[in-house]
Amino acid sequence: MADDLTFDIRAPAQSGECVRVSPLVRRTVARNPGPITFTGTCSYIVGSGNVALIDPGPDVPGHIETLLDAVRGETVTHILVTHTHKDHSPAARALQAATGAEIVGCAPHHSARPLFSGEVNSLEASSDKDYTPDRELREGDAVEGPGWTLEALATPGHMANHLAFVLPEEKALFSGDHVMAWSTTVIAPPDGSMSAFMDSLDKLKGREETLYWPGHGGPVQEPQRFVRALIHHRRQREASILNRLKAGDRTIPEIVAAIYQGLNPALVGAAGLSVFAHLEDLVAKGQASVEGLPALDSEYRPA
Repeated sequence: MADDLTFDIRAPAQSGECVRVSPLVRRTVARNPGPITFTGTCSYIVGSGNVALIDPGPDVPGHIETLLDAVRGETVTHILVTHTHKDHSPAARALQAATGAEIVGCAPHHSARPLFSGEVNSLEASSDKDYTPDRELREGDAVEGPGWTLEALATPGHMANHLAFVLPEEKALFSGDHVMAWSTTVIAPPDGSMSAFMDSLDKLKGREETLYWPGHGGPVQEPQRFVRALIHHRRQREASILNRLKAGDRTIPEIVAAIYQGLNPALVGAAGLSVFAHLEDLVAKGQASVEGLPALDSEYRPA
């Protein structure tokens, strides 16, 4: 029997506060709430004395000051970035200027695939094209400090360059936007890829971490159960899309209206992008068809 997917929509903390959430981890929430960012981006401080910052967040008033106040008297050795959306990486530059820390983590921004002829990237403005790490971390690379280690784990899907970071001392995973307790993840081609996202979920399914610290919202408890439920949810969504094609729906807006009834209007665009990601994957697998290359405004049919 599949695990049920239930969400935790409790606010993790007030913006502007730095809270210790485990013996090695402190968390602060940026002042950027919204329908996609929930209560704001979670930035994490790992260790004491010599510390690392994970997902420095957006360059918004007050957030950088909160982080710097939290590490006053300590040495920031590393600033780690999971991916290059503007709610996660831009503050790295200001924090580096203030602390001298090395910026490490994901590769510079790149898409999961090239743009098709005539295609426009609807989320281009959300990407941090100015991010350049001092050192790019790849699968298995690690940084460390007194009593802590952070190991890179490649988790492409939400974005092509997405990384998670393992904290083995606490059997914890900083999951960025790949797995969140409050909501499913938006997958938006060409920056994101549904097939890569599902492969990354499969990769997490067999791991031993007992807690995830995500980029938005509170911790993911029982992560293996939650990941199995996410996989089941995505497979159900895929089946619903195929059923709508068989029922005669041909466009993404028709499919969104049918399978996301009661959706917050502010999330209709995000839902359309995720349906597009599923359709792109279904076409690649030969389960749906389209004339030419898949696009947001294409008409789709059963294969």
